[in-house]
Amino acid sequence: MRLALLCLGGLLIALPAPLAAQTTSNPTATMNVAGLKSLPSHYSVHQTIDRLEEMLRSKGIKIFVRIDQAAAAQAVGLSTRPTELLIFGDPKTGTPLMNEYPSLAIDLPLKALAWESADAKVYLSFNSAEYLIERHHLTGEPFKALETLFARVVE
Repeated sequence: MRLALLCLGGLLIALPAPLAAQTTSNPTATMNVAGLKSLPSHYSVHQTIDRLEEMLRSKGIKIFVRIDQAAAAQAVGLSTRPTELLIFGDPKTGTPLMNEYPSLAIDLPLKALAWESADAKVYLSFNSAEYLIERHHLTGEPFKALETLFARVVE
């Protein structure tokens, strides 16, 4: 079996060659993954994450880490399109939710990914509120307001 190497977030992953080809063959495709929303951004990857970080901080939301995945790839001699991941959350809100729904801890803190497609379009991707609600059987819509914030970031 032929294997292809794929760099994902600084990790080197070996995939069967046909699967690797499928993951990169459509240059205009967004990430088509259950529960993931991708919004087109009018800004570069770096600017998109800058805007998101600024907006989250203005709401008192803690930024845990910002990862430049393209820089991580470059540090090990590989290349990938611009990709940055922001990990953020509000412990005052998240802690009670995790206490009530322990499985939610696997998805908290929250993450948002700005990435550039093969055709140089930039997207902001994140787990949808509906996905998190359904996955963890949450009552109410605790993450719905973030989707509005994400939409403002990419405008």
